[in-house]
This record gives sequence, C-alpha cells and structure tokens, in this order.
Amino acid sequence: MNKFTPEILLPEGVSVGHADNSVTGCTAIICEGGAVAGADVRGGAPGTRETDLLHNEKAMEKINAVVLSGGSAYGLEASCGVMRYLRDKGEGFAIGDKVVPIVCSAVLYDLNSPDYNYPDTAMGMLAAQNAATENIPFGKVGAGTGATVGKIRGQEFSSAGGIGAATVGTPELFVTAIVAVNALGDVVDYKTNEILAGAHDNAGGFLDTEGCVLSGNFARLMYGNTTIGCIVTNAALTKVQANKLASVAHNGLARSIRPVHTDHDGDTLFALSKGAAKCEFAMLGVMAVEAVSKAVESAVLFRQV
Repeated sequence: MNKFTPEILLPEGVSVGHADNSVTGCTAIICEGGAVAGADVRGGAPGTRETDLLHNEKAMEKINAVVLSGGSAYGLEASCGVMRYLRDKGEGFAIGDKVVPIVCSAVLYDLNSPDYNYPDTAMGMLAAQNAATENIPFGKVGAGTGATVGKIRGQEFSSAGGIGAATVGTPELFVTAIVAVNALGDVVDYKTNEILAGAHDNAGGFLDTEGCVLSGNFARLMYGNTTIGCIVTNAALTKVQANKLASVAHNGLARSIRPVHTDHDGDTLFALSKGAAKCEFAMLGVMAVEAVSKAVESAVLFRQV
C-alpha cells in the first residue's frame, strides 16, 4: 500500500491538498484568512521561498499558504500556482486595489527521472484546488511522491520515502505535523532504535547510515535529499512563538532521522498558528516534537497514526 489516510486534526480555515504525476508532486497547506507563521531552516542545502519575511523583526505577521514540493529549486514554481489560486479567491495582503498572497515554500530533491520533471504552476494550482479538511491521503502522494531515504550509497540502495502526518492532542488543543521525508539518513523508531527505512547493504538488510558515517566507511554522500514539513496548531501564538515552535519541532526530526541536518540535506520546518487555544508553550513544544517524529515514521511505513 502506498497511500494511507490518517486521522488528523486541522484548525478551522486550514486545508491540505496534493497534486502529483507519479514521479514528483507538491502539497499545499492553505490558510483561509491567514495564519501566524514561523520557520526554521536547519539543513545545509535548502531550497526555500519567503522565509526571510518570517523572521521576528520583519513586518509580515501572517501568511496565506505553505507549499511543500519536489523538483529541487525548480519546484518553487509550484508556489506561483498556489498564489494564483489564492489571488482569484481574494486571499492575501491587500495593497491598494491589489492583493498579494503570501506563500512560503520549501523543496526537496527528487530529480531522479531522465527528464527535468518538477512541480510547475499548473500542479501548484491543482494542489490548492484539491485542498480538503478531512480524508486527506498521505504516503507516496504530493510532495512525498518521489521521496527516498538512506542515500549514502546512491538511489539504487535507498528505501522509499513519502509524506506523513500525525496529530498529538485533543480537539481542544492539538499539534499536527505534515512532513515529506527525503532524507540522506535512515528513519528509525526512536524508542527502539530499529531502522524502519534507509540505505541497504549488499544482502538487502539495512546498512546503518549513521554508523557508516561515524566509522568513515562509506562510498559517497548524495546531494539528492531534504526533509521538509509544516507544524499546524490551534494554539494562539505570536510570531516569535511560531518561530520558536518551528525550531523546537526539529527535535522530532533528530529523534527519527539519523543523521539529520547534514550539509547534503535542506531540512526546513514551518509552523502555523490559527486558533485561540491557550496552553503553556513548553507543553506545545513537547507535543510538536512527538507529532513530527510520528509523522516521519508514518511517511515511510504508510501506517495509520
């Protein structure tokens, strides 16, 4: 099975849609009326759009969408399709008689076909049009379509990646993580340290990428990587807190991807706040870490979470 439909929670006004062509794809997270947002870019080789405006000292408080996309830097074009979709709905930052949708994006590298196959404007538009609030598929779909993990020996020895999702909390207060996993490293069960997906050895077992890097006994490091995602909560956050939540949530990647944040990955997480729920920020951070970790595991296991 290459798709699954997890039971996740989304704040009112937030929807998620995918589009793909069986080789690559993109995922649009639409925020009707805007959402407070933050981001944290940890990997050494990121491909992003509109992350500077999320810095705490910048004027923009809310954004209209986050786009996760395959296609490496070419895939940033998908954001233009989401912009057009939002513009036609009148969503965005009003300037005079114009509206400018604020769409942030991050991409992963999946240019593995003979041609330059990447999500374009039309695919981004379709992903936005497909946005829904329930029964959303995950797995080998959208931004996870061309994802693989464990590429220290090259694509031929890697495992399938994908896009996963998980919610931690209750309808009154929750954090939902949506993560497209295309890591250089292996995905592990952080509680048992069992490798769930990663680089294979010649016998078909798992190689243990982290161990190989530590020993210096590896053939090559591959640049075609990156894990990208978005944390969504109904908790009321300031922009400063949204940026902090995106930063803390990277601990979930560190739990479940080994190694992570390498110079050969462009790991990037966004955080969206749309709601009025109150809680201690420390609790929200713990929830986000757990949600991200579960989403990463689900991306490669395609299991109900």
